[in-house]
Amino acid sequence: MPAEYDELALVRESFPDRPAYGAAVSRAILLRVAGGELPPTMRLHRPARTLAFGRQDAASDRFGDAVRAARGAGFEPIVRLAGGRAAVYHPGTIALSHALHDPRPAGRTHARFERLAETCAAALRRLGVDARVGEVPGEYCPGAWSVNARGRSKLVGIGQRIISGGAHLGVVIVVRDSAAVRGALLPVYEALGLEWDPATAGSVEDELGTGDLAAVEESILSELSEAGHELVDATLDAETLALAARHESEHRPPG
Repeated sequence: MPAEYDELALVRESFPDRPAYGAAVSRAILLRVAGGELPPTMRLHRPARTLAFGRQDAASDRFGDAVRAARGAGFEPIVRLAGGRAAVYHPGTIALSHALHDPRPAGRTHARFERLAETCAAALRRLGVDARVGEVPGEYCPGAWSVNARGRSKLVGIGQRIISGGAHLGVVIVVRDSAAVRGALLPVYEALGLEWDPATAGSVEDELGTGDLAAVEESILSELSEAGHELVDATLDAETLALAARHESEHRPPG
């Protein structure tokens, strides 16, 4: 079993003015962690207004319309690293990603999803949310490892990308302003021809009456520490940043 609960580098750097570059940074971290050049690394940051499309979206003949719809709603479109359908990031959300080394990553896909989903759910329960792991019927970017509130509204989405030697899990937690999520996804999902129920898009704020980003971050870090991770503050080195720059164009939609 790979060491997933030992030292974990914690990176807080964000690139709100270059969303595609931010996605490329996660790619660069994954490549270097999988190659044994970096330790297991977690990014925790607050993104700008971004519409993150999955590879299935990018392959659709309606992708161009969806990109224009995202921009029309005031969100910068990118193609993200992990799978899934279109999801929204904005300043009221928290972005979390975990890159780890594993010589046989496909064999532990389910276990990684389960572990991180339960960590996110437990962190929200600490704050008083009735958080549960599981898909809500009609949710956007549907997935078995979403975290919901009361079985009715989606608060957290989780995707995973596997490459030779490692895996990357990407998470978005909607802490506040669920209306911004709905406002962006309504025209984008219509453009993609996807059905969903806007009532399933929720936030921590909807559940508790307040959306404290710092409190959610602290709760997540506490859960990770209690799970056995030794969190070590880290910064991105020049080689990782240069590698990200070389991959940035892959995360920009055409046009």
